[in-house]
Formats: sequence, structure tokens, C-alpha cells
Amino acid sequence: MTITTAPEQTPVSSAHAPARLTNGRLPKWTPWALLGAGAGITAVLFAVTGPAAGEPFNIAGWAVVTAVLYLVLILIVSTLIEGPRKGVDRLVTGVVVTAFAIAMVPLVSVAWTVVANGVAGISAEFFSSSMRNVVGEGGGALHAIVGTLLITLAAAVISIPIGIFTAIYLIEYGAGKQLAKGITFLVDVMTGIPSIVAGLFAYAVFALIFGPGIRMGIMGSIALSVLMIPVVVRSTEEMLRLVPNELREASYALGVPKWLTIAKVVLPTSMAGITTGVMLSISRVIGETAPLLLTAGVATSMNYDLFNGRMATLPVFAYSQYMNQGIPASAYIDRAWAAALVLIVIVMVLNLVARLVAKIFSPKLGR
Repeated sequence: MTITTAPEQTPVSSAHAPARLTNGRLPKWTPWALLGAGAGITAVLFAVTGPAAGEPFNIAGWAVVTAVLYLVLILIVSTLIEGPRKGVDRLVTGVVVTAFAIAMVPLVSVAWTVVANGVAGISAEFFSSSMRNVVGEGGGALHAIVGTLLITLAAAVISIPIGIFTAIYLIEYGAGKQLAKGITFLVDVMTGIPSIVAGLFAYAVFALIFGPGIRMGIMGSIALSVLMIPVVVRSTEEMLRLVPNELREASYALGVPKWLTIAKVVLPTSMAGITTGVMLSISRVIGETAPLLLTAGVATSMNYDLFNGRMATLPVFAYSQYMNQGIPASAYIDRAWAAALVLIVIVMVLNLVARLVAKIFSPKLGR
């Protein structure tokens, strides 16, 4: 008697099995499908209700309702298939992504608006001439570009050493001391100072020495340094705290004095973060208008001397061109937008340089 047996079935590996709605895990396409379904439903809803009320299609309202509907759908579907814990996880993930998209809207909008309007005013003449004896069309912002770079450079020369040395004292020497606590409190207060107050402070100091009505580029640098110093102190302070104490103790064990440990161990280790903080402080003040209106003033000619006469800057140039429009008005508006675009490009270049410097000076982890 011959007994026949069925061939053994080869088990299907669960790793290669396609994801199904019944195995407790949503396929990867499910969130996108729910988002598309929500977008389609809300689009139909707004397309029907908008014309009925005599209003055009509301893109902002459509996006908000789509996001809310998607969050509700992903929570319900994920909870039913994957369980409540995974459902809440997908809900929070959706909320975070939605918040990120909302935060990007004004950034992209501002960048697009400045680029779209500023390109019209960009020309060779804009970068090679000033506004001296120019009425109407023509002229450029060379004097404002040079003034911005000089005033910001002087402010950085004043602020960076003071800020870094203050942070070194607070972390390395003043821990637990009353003087350090007082300095920390003052730095916190200075962080929230309005920019116009910094401009009034610089103007008052120079007015007491040279008399009222004085305007100089160095006054603008002093005003900007008042705004920069607390940012440099705070960022440097946080970077120094991140340096492991083991590095300091190893240096002390070798007989290296404290000041040399700070110079050769602590600062090089935190140099990348310090550089980033310094560039953030420069980006914070380079676009300030109110303090520079009070201190550096408005100028139409080139001025390379920080200690003599008024000096133009890009923020003030853009403000004056927009607020004091002549004939034709389009020429003044184009120059204002072009100045704003150039200012954004300068800030972007400075941040790229900061990233490059941070990469070069960051500690190497490999041997």
C-alpha cells in the first residue's frame, strides 16, 4: 500500500509579505491617501460653497480644513487598525508636520515677495553708484552697502570680544558668585531691550560729548553692539556649558594652568557653536533700522569714515526710498525692494560662511 503525502508548503516570510489593513499595520501609502481624500473633499466643498456665497475659492481656508480633516481621519483609521497608542502617535506626528508647514508659509512668502519685487531694481548701476544728485530714475545703493558692512563690522569688533570674555567669566570663573548672578540678570534684561532704546542710548552718549544733532557711523556701531552683546554672551555661555568637564580635568591633571586650558581646550572644542552664535547675533542686528536712523542718519553720498559725518545703510536706504517717493514712484519702490533683496543675500552669505567656519573648526572625532 503506497501512502502519498502532500508536498510541504514553503512558509511565506513575514518580512516579504505585503502589508494589509488586517495585519495591524497601515501601508505606507495610507497617510498620503487620506491626505489626498481630505484635500479632494474640502476642495469640492469650497468649490460649491464659495461661488454660492459670491466669493472666490479660499485657498487658506481649504488648506486649514484639509489639515484638520486629515488629522481626524488618520487618528480614526490608525486607532481602529493599529491601536490607540499608534493612533495618537500618528496624530502628534501630523500636528508637528502641520506646525512646520505653517511656520514655513511666512518664510517662503517673504522670500518669494522680496525676490520677485527686488529683481526689477537690480542692475550694474545699482551696485556701482550712489544716490548723490540723483532724482527720479537711476542711482544705486553702493554707499548703503558699504555703510552697512562698515557699521556691522565695527559693531562685531566691539561686541564679539566683550561677549565671549563675559561668557568665559560666567562659566569658568564666576560660578556661584554674586557678581556673576548680577551679570546674568543684566544680560537677560539686555536681551529684551527694544532696538530704538539702543539707538537712543548711543545718541544720548554722543550728544553729551559732541552736542545734539550729531550723526556718525560709529554711533550706529555702538547702538548695534548693545543689541549684539547679550546674544553673543548667551550663545557662548551655552556652548561652553556643553564642553565636558573631563576635558578640563584632564588638562589640569597635566599641570596646564586654567587660562591655557580655556584657550587650548575649552574654546577650540566649542568654537563651532560660538561661531554660529556670533553669526546669529550679526544677522540679528544687520537689518535694524530704528537705531541707525537716530545715530547714522540718512545719506546719499559715499562715506568711508565711521568717525565723520552721516553714513547710509541698507535698511535706512530701503526705508527712505519707500517713504520719500518721488517721480516716478516706481523707481523709488524698485530701489527699496532691491535693497531688501541685497540685505537678505548678505545675511545668507554670512550664514554660509559661518557654517563653513564651524565645519573647519569643529572638533574632529576620528583619529
